[in-house]
Amino acid sequence: MKKATATPKKSGSSEEKDGDSPSRLIDARIEELSDWRGEMLARVRTFIRQAEPDVVEEWKWRGVPVWEHAGIICTGETYKSVVKLTFAKGASLEDPSGLFNSSLDGNTRRAIDFHEGDEIDEQALKALIRGAVALNTSKRAAARPAGSRKKPSSA
Repeated sequence: MKKATATPKKSGSSEEKDGDSPSRLIDARIEELSDWRGEMLARVRTFIRQAEPDVVEEWKWRGVPVWEHAGIICTGETYKSVVKLTFAKGASLEDPSGLFNSSLDGNTRRAIDFHEGDEIDEQALKALIRGAVALNTSKRAAARPAGSRKKPSSA
């Protein structure tokens, strides 16, 4: 059996066969939808980018936009009658404005279903995004071995 010589891509790779970047693939999805769902996906994407300027856009699972920072923040799925923003660790996030309206029974994820004509509470959504990033970064910092943490420079 002959070994493959190409460098394998990691599972759920960001790049499609044509080599488009995840951001371009998300742009294409928004354009392809050409209705309220594309407009809604574009709006939530803008709010995600404003809330976390260092967000990384990915394209996973055969065509799902994913936003990450130190782990998955959320995904943006589009269906016939809803645009669903699913937060990977939504059950651990504070949601004082009550934006989560879907997947409420799970132990980990929570989602927001946006329907045609829905208004977006921009400030509350940005707070959820920032909360998800804070949760991701705090878990990553907590996962480091004790000896790998930087010592204070004043020590």
